[in-house]
Amino acid sequence: MVVVVDPGHNPHNRDQPGAISRPVDIGTGKKECDTTGTATNSGYPEAEFTLDLAHRVRTQLRERGATVRFTHNGDEPYGPCVDERAEKGNQAQADAAISLHADGAPSGSRGFHVILPASVHKGAADTRKIAGPSRRLGKELRDAFREATGEPPANYLGDGNGLDTRDDLGGLNLSRVPKVFLECGNMRDRRDAAHLTSAKWREKAARGVADGITAFLAAEGGKS
Repeated sequence: MVVVVDPGHNPHNRDQPGAISRPVDIGTGKKECDTTGTATNSGYPEAEFTLDLAHRVRTQLRERGATVRFTHNGDEPYGPCVDERAEKGNQAQADAAISLHADGAPSGSRGFHVILPASVHKGAADTRKIAGPSRRLGKELRDAFREATGEPPANYLGDGNGLDTRDDLGGLNLSRVPKVFLECGNMRDRRDAAHLTSAKWREKAARGVADGITAFLAAEGGKS
């Protein structure tokens, strides 16, 4: 099985404001190539968190026999842009893809959530075939992540079930393979930040991600 892991943002994005702000086509409209991401109040950047977590996830998935590919490894001058990130998953013909993030909601808002692709068919976007599998991936990931980390589903969006469906993210809109975003917690909340900055907690988070992806792949394989 091939899994594409997309570490959200890039530590070097902050040095390339012009490049990352240029608009790219996401099917349903246009959005900036990328952003710098958020950070904890103490200055720990989301881009460093996602890259560290991505390496831990890769280790765990490889131990289970998966082939893991990154959209980037922090060694590019910026990005890749959101449309390029989706294309990397498509080119790899991934069995599953995940984009790792952490949120920047107001303090007091805490918890994790999984973002699912809406079923869209507009311009370059066509998620009709992957919306269903992506939802199944998202549910497996939500359950495994919650069990591994003890992190509650986000208390500041949706109905508190840890799932959010969106049609405005190029990384999902342009994907042709099952894909979700995982917002691992709120970097601006004191309790969540304590977890996100902990290497021990990130190891738990990686296990949760790997468990969720493994469960999804096993279930989908049984349907073929």
